[in-house]
Formats: sequence, structure tokens, C-alpha cells
Amino acid sequence: MNRRQYRWLILIIPLLILAIWVDVSNQITITNPFNTQSSLVNANTSIRLGLDLRGGLQTLLQADVPAGTTVTSDDLNVARQILENRANALGVSEVVMQVAPPNRIVAEFPGLQDPAQVVAALQQTGLLEFVDLGSSPLAVGTVVQTDFLTGTTVIATETPVPTAGTPAAPTEIPTSTSTPTTAPTQGAGTPSPTPAPTATPAPTIYHTVMTGASLASVNVQTDSLGKFVIAFTLKSDASSMFASYTGANIGKYLAIVLDKKVISSPSINAQISGGSGIIQGNFTQQTANDLAIQLRYGSLPIPIKVVESQSVGATLGAESVKRSEVAGFIGLLIVVLFMIIFYRLPGFIADLALMVYALISLMLFKSIPIVLTLSGIAGFILSIGMAVDANILIFERLKEELRSGRTLHQAIDLAWSRAWPSIRDSNSSTLITCIILFWFGSTFGASVVKGFSLTLAIGVLVSLFTAIIVTRTFLHAVLDNIKFTEHPRWFGIQESPNEPH
Repeated sequence: MNRRQYRWLILIIPLLILAIWVDVSNQITITNPFNTQSSLVNANTSIRLGLDLRGGLQTLLQADVPAGTTVTSDDLNVARQILENRANALGVSEVVMQVAPPNRIVAEFPGLQDPAQVVAALQQTGLLEFVDLGSSPLAVGTVVQTDFLTGTTVIATETPVPTAGTPAAPTEIPTSTSTPTTAPTQGAGTPSPTPAPTATPAPTIYHTVMTGASLASVNVQTDSLGKFVIAFTLKSDASSMFASYTGANIGKYLAIVLDKKVISSPSINAQISGGSGIIQGNFTQQTANDLAIQLRYGSLPIPIKVVESQSVGATLGAESVKRSEVAGFIGLLIVVLFMIIFYRLPGFIADLALMVYALISLMLFKSIPIVLTLSGIAGFILSIGMAVDANILIFERLKEELRSGRTLHQAIDLAWSRAWPSIRDSNSSTLITCIILFWFGSTFGASVVKGFSLTLAIGVLVSLFTAIIVTRTFLHAVLDNIKFTEHPRWFGIQESPNEPH
């Protein structure tokens, strides 16, 4: 075994140990040696099951725009990203959202516990405004009118704010009033004045200081007293404007309004300069998180409505997982027996490499992470058989080289080099097919096809590594000191009567 093969063995052994560690763990934590209060790595490595295996909610969303309105692919993709962020922030894990042109989004929520909450959050259009209330706060839930107007999409421009020293206040729209008139009263000798009609109260129009488009980031934190607060930072173009406004309106109220409904009315305690500030209130962790979600993902480029929603049970999924495990075990056992029967000692070494393949593949599924669906498991089981196809090509070439009188070391190297073009081309064609299937699944909302192509592609890439690197290294480690002429049957070759002993 040469020095190069030893180097590969030094790489393979730690990788195998890491794969076993990840595979048997559901949580990987590595503590920072310089600070025991923090962790270098803190990752959830549990297996993530998809909707068909775990149960949950499947929802069909559609752009709620007038008939004839064209929805661009960019708007649809931005809406999908915002909706996915909202759902993830609400604690719904492994959310799958795919765009289905021309104007629909398919959403899957595995293991969903509260469908109503998520559907309501997704359906919210989310025009976020910071509205000047002057000296009078408004109750949460109050519907207000503002001077920031919208059409079917959120307007990205900001309304100019009052200059410092002239705080904005609610304004009244003047309306005309009726002049009192007199008319004779029936049956009376003298006319009596008729009451003037009551003037309709003018709606209060509040001034919008800025919209959610000015927010750069929003996070939930705790203050020195342990109370939950919401910390936010502004984009650079809004920072100076907001500092001027808050400096001129200390002690006044600035409402946070979502879709013209007040969700919070904090007071301005000090000038907010530097582009960052906090929102204080009687928040619990849940209410602070909910408000942060609305602030962070408040603006959709298009309004969305729920067209269809259905719950998926997990009973069928549990049975499917059980049958898939049985099928995977049977398939793996047949492949192992086939390699040992036909290729003897090299086949046994290939089976060891196949176990390495399975451990590394599972590690990648858990670490990336990949949401496993029934079709994804099928792709993985299919890749088990493909994991040894390269070995079969190599071992057949190995037999030919040994029959030609090559030494075992020479035969191994020649077998790899001459089988490589076939291995490269066959696996490349499979990867190209996987890419096409993945694109098809992403573009047309076919998550079943997407999961199958993803797990199959990972299986092909890992099988290339195990066949070209792991199997070859193991063969050199075991066979370099064995004389083929003394043990031809160990390689599945029948000894010829004319061959020397």
C-alpha cells in the first residue's frame, strides 16, 4: 500500500466516525473550549419526515388580484419566500413551498398542530405602517385611516414626515355643513325652525411616518429586567429621517399598524438615532415573537388567498415508512450477497464500502437537512443498487487484467483507470436526469419528483466517492500483500489447468 493510499485512509476513517456520530444522534453540540457558555456547533440532526410520512396540512394559495391582472414570476417567488419565512418563524418546521405558475403556490406543513393560525398568517397581505397618533394612543385592534395609499401592491415610497419641531398630529378633513332652514309646521299658526341635519363626522386621517419597507432587521430580546422587547434596525436611507421625527415627538405615540389595524401603540421615550431602537410593552415571549414576525415579514408584493386546504393523516405514512425500511433492508441484503457470491473477496470489500456509503448518505440527509418523503426514500433505496454498479465494472476489468498476467497491484490500478470512462458517463447521465427532475419539481410544484431527484442525486455522488476512493483504498489495504496465483478463487476466478501454481 503506497503513501497516497494511506493518505486516503486517514481521511476515510475520521469521516466514517463523524458519520456514525451524526447518524446515531438527534442533536449535535460542541462546546466552545474558550467560553463554556457558548457552543461552536449546536445542530438538530433528527430525521425530518415530509407531509406524506408525518401528516400535516397541505394548502393551495393563489394571488388575489383582479381578473386579467398578470402576476410576474418575481412577485410570486418573493411572496413564496416571505410566506415560508412567516411559517418557519411561527414554529412550523420543514415547510415546503413551491411556486406553481402562473399565480399559485403549493404549501405543505408537516406535523402542523394549529392549522388556523398558520393559514391566517399566510393569508395576511401585510401592509405595515408606523403611524403618528400624537398625544392619544389607540387600542389594539382599532381600524384607522392613514395618508399612505395603496393599490394592489405595496407602495415602496415613503410619505414625507414633518420637520423637527412640528410634530405631526391627526388631521381632519373639512366637510361642508348645512344651513338651518325654517318650514311651517302642519297645524300650527306660526312657523317653527326645522333642526339642521347633523353633519357627518369627518374621519380622522393619521400620518404614516414610514412603512415596513424601511426595516432592515427585527429580533426579540430581553432587557435588563428580563422583560421581552423587540429590537429593530432601519435601513440607512430611513435612519436620519426617523431620528428627526422621534426627536421632535418625545412623549407622543407611534402606532404600529398592519393592514390599517393597530397592533401596538408604543410611546416615544427618547430620540431613536443610529438607525436602531426597541419597542417596549407588556409582551410575553409568544406575543413578542408574533409581533416580530409581523414586523419582519409584513409586506407581500401581492395579496394572497387560500384556495384549498386539506389535512393529511400520518397513519398511511407510518405504514409506508415501515414497508420502506423492510424493502431497503431486503435490497441491501440481496446486493451484499450478490457481490460476495460473484466477486468473493473484492465483493466483500465492496460491501464494506457500501456500508460506508449508507452511513455517509444518512449523515448528509440529516445534516443538510433533507425532508424525507416517500418518493425520496424510494430514490435512496434505488441508489443502493447503483452504489455498486461502478464496483461491478471495476471488478470485471480486474478479472481481465489478472487473467492477462498482471500483478494484483497493477491489476487494481489498471481496472480503475480503464473502467473510469464508463463510470463517469453513466453517472453523469443520471445526474443530468436528476437535475431535470429537480427543476421540473421546483417549477411546477411537484414536490414528489423533487424529493426523488434530490435523494437520488446525493446517492449517486456519494456512490462515486465510495467506489472510486473508499473501495480502491480498502482493496489496496487488504490485497497488496496477497499473491493472486496462490488464491485465484478468492477473486471469483476458476483456476485453469495450464496456469502455474
